[in-house]
Amino acid sequence: MNTHTDPVAVIRAAFEQASRLLRVGDLEAAKAACLDTLEQHPADTNLLCLLGTVLVRQGRPDEAENALRPALWQQPDFAAAHAGLGNALMIQHRTEEALECFQAAIKLEPDNGQVHFKLSRVLAELGRNDEAEQARQEAAKYAPNQAALAAAAEHRHAGRLAQAEKHYQEILLREPGNAEVLRSLAGCAMDRKQFGDAIVLLRRAIEHAPDSVRAWNALGSALLAHKDFDAAIEAFSRAAAIEPGLAHTRLMLGKALSLASNYHQAIDAFRAGLDIQPGHAGCLLGLGHCLKTIGRTDEAVQNYRASIAGQPTFGEAYWSLADLKSFRFEPAEIQSMQTHVDDTSLPEETRIHFRFALGKACEDEHDYRAAFEHYRRGNLARRARESYDPVATEVLHDRIIDVFTPDFLAEHADSGDPDPAPIFIVGLPRSGSTLIEQILASHSQVAGTRELPDLPNVIRAIDRQATGAERYPEILRHCTGDRLRELGRQYLASTQRHRSGLPHFTDKLPNNFSATGLLALILPNAKIINTRRHPLDSCMGSFKQLFASGQAFTYDLLELGEYTLDYQRIMDHWHTVLPGRILDVHYEQLVADQEAETRRLLEFCGLPWEAACLRFYATDRAINSASSEQVRQPLYASSVHHWRHYEAELGELIEILQPLL
Repeated sequence: MNTHTDPVAVIRAAFEQASRLLRVGDLEAAKAACLDTLEQHPADTNLLCLLGTVLVRQGRPDEAENALRPALWQQPDFAAAHAGLGNALMIQHRTEEALECFQAAIKLEPDNGQVHFKLSRVLAELGRNDEAEQARQEAAKYAPNQAALAAAAEHRHAGRLAQAEKHYQEILLREPGNAEVLRSLAGCAMDRKQFGDAIVLLRRAIEHAPDSVRAWNALGSALLAHKDFDAAIEAFSRAAAIEPGLAHTRLMLGKALSLASNYHQAIDAFRAGLDIQPGHAGCLLGLGHCLKTIGRTDEAVQNYRASIAGQPTFGEAYWSLADLKSFRFEPAEIQSMQTHVDDTSLPEETRIHFRFALGKACEDEHDYRAAFEHYRRGNLARRARESYDPVATEVLHDRIIDVFTPDFLAEHADSGDPDPAPIFIVGLPRSGSTLIEQILASHSQVAGTRELPDLPNVIRAIDRQATGAERYPEILRHCTGDRLRELGRQYLASTQRHRSGLPHFTDKLPNNFSATGLLALILPNAKIINTRRHPLDSCMGSFKQLFASGQAFTYDLLELGEYTLDYQRIMDHWHTVLPGRILDVHYEQLVADQEAETRRLLEFCGLPWEAACLRFYATDRAINSASSEQVRQPLYASSVHHWRHYEAELGELIEILQPLL
């Protein structure tokens, strides 16, 4: 019989495919595999139950319930469906109903240790502690590892990482080579942002399970978080070689290639993912990002919209459209966002994306009051998810100022690597750094790169190699000239992969402003450009921007104002102790007299005049920043004093910034 026309064979193949995708962690593809076959065979209980499991893993318990109840109506003695429904109800805090489901599942499968553990959790929540303890003992009897894994997973989901790690370590005492447990323990390290520890654990897991796609993908993700892009590309490539049919792996490979600035290879990876799974929302989004970066904006919009068509609640795709700056939403798109933005069944991060996108849509309609309200609520939600200590920032700046005195800098004036290649562009976010980089990258002697992580990596290396109690910046007091030259060479070597053989290159990570003194020590001939903009325009620009990562100080106007004051405080210090080493470029002055400011900029960098720098918008280069579309057009003045549209809402910020105004 032709298996393509045999319903049983079709269903079995779909179930096996979805199960495999679930095992390797590609939840979206597993869901799609279930749904595609359920369209033709909507009553298959195995597929419905598997779909419910996937949806629970995705954090969509109400949708999972809608899949699992029909399965139980058709097959009331299906233990896995009872357990799956219990999981969905637990997430919804419908504890009494979940209890009934787990009891029914255990009646059908008395030796299922994992369900006994779930039962113990429900009983504990209901205060029935004796019964909960009995259920825990049953779980340990039937499946000690499964029960421990389930307990660890619940602890991790609730943020109780120490308890989760304890369970994982107990299993490893019995089974030191359990690759899945090592991978899970690495996940806890990732949650703690201990990326180096996660990488060590995942490499151990791969030693024991070299063909584990999940371990290779997890290693790639840890390496990405550790900013080791080349190694991440290798890890995802290994995963793709082991299991070529996973769109999720191609998505992650595309992300790694994109972060390594290999945009055309990233495009190929995303398209390979779409060949495997047409309509894969993540691959469409990643493809859109790459096309935007290389200036193919119309194609980027098509891909963002295609990702929304396949997943209408994909908030990140809506924000990606808004983040093009020049894009305008259609009325139907605005209506869709308004429908979803307050839907509490959606993940909070999704609703945050909708908030910022709606803020942009309202601003385009000149409804600034409504726009500010969306921005305010989006920032409030995002701030709750960020870890930022304004006092720690101020203390660090105090320590830096205390170390970098005129005498200290004079003592080491001849230290460092003399290479004049780097041009650092520093400042606050949304203050014009991308524009300055685009102008410089239009010069025949300058390679424009991106916001490079290399200088922060140098600082981390200084701390890692410290043997005593002192760390950066105090430990620099003990560095010899040879050590400072070594640090400069380390930076130059690590940035080599971003350079194209031209005499100069840019590094436009704005937050490097606090490390200006370190730059003076390790790269004494590097140029440092400080981008300036009216403080209220800069702050409001940041408040409207949903950053992919970092810049945690931008999600609260008061913290943003205080950070701006502290930025100015340390920049004033640098101008005092390093006179003439830093060029301030004011955005407003550049807009008012582009040629004069461009000539001043090139002269400071020791570059001959080239008229092409006035036509920066015609430069054919990849631009990976929030301002990518804005710097592909000639200078315009509409963003000068844009903050006045929000003046009525900025009273407290204006008061904080008064010393700068």
